[in-house]
Amino acid sequence: MEQKALLAVSFGTSYADTLEKNIAAIEADLAAAFPERTLRRAFTSGMILRRWKKERGVEIDDVPAALERLEREGYTDVLVQPTHVMNGEEYHKLAAQAEEYRDRFDRLTVGVPLLTAAEDYLDLGKALMEILPPRSEDRAVIYMGHGSEHQANSAYALMEYAFHDLGRRDIIVGTVEGYPDFAAVLRRLKERRLVKEVELRPLMTVAGDHAKNDLAGDEDDSWKNVLEGLGYRVNCVLTGLGEYPQVRALFVEHARQAQA
Repeated sequence: MEQKALLAVSFGTSYADTLEKNIAAIEADLAAAFPERTLRRAFTSGMILRRWKKERGVEIDDVPAALERLEREGYTDVLVQPTHVMNGEEYHKLAAQAEEYRDRFDRLTVGVPLLTAAEDYLDLGKALMEILPPRSEDRAVIYMGHGSEHQANSAYALMEYAFHDLGRRDIIVGTVEGYPDFAAVLRRLKERRLVKEVELRPLMTVAGDHAKNDLAGDEDDSWKNVLEGLGYRVNCVLTGLGEYPQVRALFVEHARQAQA
């Protein structure tokens, strides 16, 4: 009998609570959607893998280790589904690592991140609009993405454009480590002269370090404190994308498309 597995691959998080709320929640929905497959977990961040081992004594597989284990256990059909937001460096790393194992299985399929095809941006926008507050002239919603030097960083500007195309011009998307940066966010916010209140949200699978520190932290240069210093009322919603069933369903659909 053919043995099938589903390897859910995430960047990872060092926070146990956000692991359960986001990554484990996506994994649970994937497991429910593919009951014929054994679900396994892998992280792509070496730093986070080392922290889990050093601080908690927990060993989590990276992609090569997970695939080696599946091969040893006799699995012949492996579906790899990332929980990454965009097709950046981490996704290309996992895809390259998986490719090296293709000949070891009868079938090895790799799904795509949340934002890949053009329609993905509209799908995510519609999903998030179900949980966002209604549009208001005196309020702006600012999403913080991770950002990257990789060319896939253009995903963030595309995501803002998609929100606007869906009628939500009150939404601004910025990044911590890419463009548009926080200075660009502030410029676009200033153009909205009626805005008095700002809602800050992470545009990340997991609301981890960047959300807790760069977005809503106590340091003077956190987005929250800078905005409050400029006179805005600020509300922080530190919910990772993985906590929303509507978003988890998009990851499941990508896995279905990969398996087809």
